[in-house]
Amino acid sequence: MDYALIKDIVSTPTVQICLVLLAAIVLQTISKYVIEQVVEQAVRAQRYRSRIDEKKRTQTLSTIFRTAADVIVWIAAALLILSELGVNIAALATGAGLVGVIVGLGAQSAISDILAGVFIIAENQYRVGDVVTLTTSGKPISGVVEDISIRITKLRDLDGNLHIVRNGQTNIVTNLTFDYANVNIDIDVSYDTDIDRLEHIINTVGTDMAADDLWQEAIKEPIQFLRIDSFESSGVRVKVLGKVEPAKQWDVAGEFRRRIKKAFESEGIAIPFTQIVLRKQ
Repeated sequence: MDYALIKDIVSTPTVQICLVLLAAIVLQTISKYVIEQVVEQAVRAQRYRSRIDEKKRTQTLSTIFRTAADVIVWIAAALLILSELGVNIAALATGAGLVGVIVGLGAQSAISDILAGVFIIAENQYRVGDVVTLTTSGKPISGVVEDISIRITKLRDLDGNLHIVRNGQTNIVTNLTFDYANVNIDIDVSYDTDIDRLEHIINTVGTDMAADDLWQEAIKEPIQFLRIDSFESSGVRVKVLGKVEPAKQWDVAGEFRRRIKKAFESEGIAIPFTQIVLRKQ
């Protein structure tokens, strides 16, 4: 075997570049596995309230660290490839031209986005899988968090649209699925309704639903009559409230409305509606 020939072949720039690319792919795969294992163990040690919270935190941190590791690996690979191609890396890094390009690309806004992203992740403001509303430039944008990076957050709304929001542009963060959620429903009934009887019906429906095998895991506190909220032009408005698992408020509220309508029909409770009387002149 001609080792000198093999050495000469391996030493060629083309082969060196291929080896660098192969090493980068291997390092990327290994770092992904290591990061997932380390993050999973670290998050599990924090003893989160539920498995869902633990999973969301794990996904968020894993995504961030994998992205950071990928950037480092491929920057190093790019520098090695440029070096193999004869580019003077030191001159390129210190040249005024490179500094001008960085400033021209808006380094200040990028730094702002990165710092905001660091605080979002460190303070656990929201996680992958959370439903949030991000107010940016006075406009609220709602959706499920599909991905978080140091610089941007990706939200998917109910229409399937993907919104990409720069972290530094977010003024207000409203997390709709953190720790727990409330079912907050207003119900209008006619003025001749017996309020004590109405309260009993609402509480019974809420309690029965919380005991249902299909819903008991989602409901933390049964939906119950809270108060008379206001007197409207066509009836009395009452408020009902219950505590549920994060992201379950919409499903639970929909099922409660279905059940309360059937109960009202059975018990003869009237739901008022606006009436318009036309008189012929």
